[in-house]
Amino acid sequence: MEIVRYEADGWGVGELRLVDSAVLAHQRPHPGSGLEPQGSHPLVERFQAHLAGERVAYDDVELVLDWCTPLQRAIAAALRRVPWGETVSYGELSALAGAPRAPRAAGAFCSQNQIGLILPCHRVVAAGGIGGYGADGTATKRRLLALEGVRL
Repeated sequence: MEIVRYEADGWGVGELRLVDSAVLAHQRPHPGSGLEPQGSHPLVERFQAHLAGERVAYDDVELVLDWCTPLQRAIAAALRRVPWGETVSYGELSALAGAPRAPRAAGAFCSQNQIGLILPCHRVVAAGGIGGYGADGTATKRRLLALEGVRL
């Protein structure tokens, strides 16, 4: 496994974990993470651009999804299709994944997502509001959405 730690202005230091050049996990930068930048990878430039508000796509990035069930793989694939600057509800995401009666499964997947930005769970909102964003909280979710021109 290769680990790359990088800094993004105004965000802190994040970590990218790779297995044979495929992304296993991505921890979005956090201020005060205690991590020091080390290593490099072409994806880091995209993350830095994204976090600076530049439109970035990740559809060509190979992911390690061996841990996923077939439904979780479908949710991940649907999530990758949610365009920059747009949001979907958990129910809409589950429908896009071919499981319209599984919004809770979509929510559970998002809450456990270890590949942030590439699998953009910040673009998934509750039917009646912004919804959660795990330990990072809704302020971070709003900040990520604001980079894409979305105001909730």
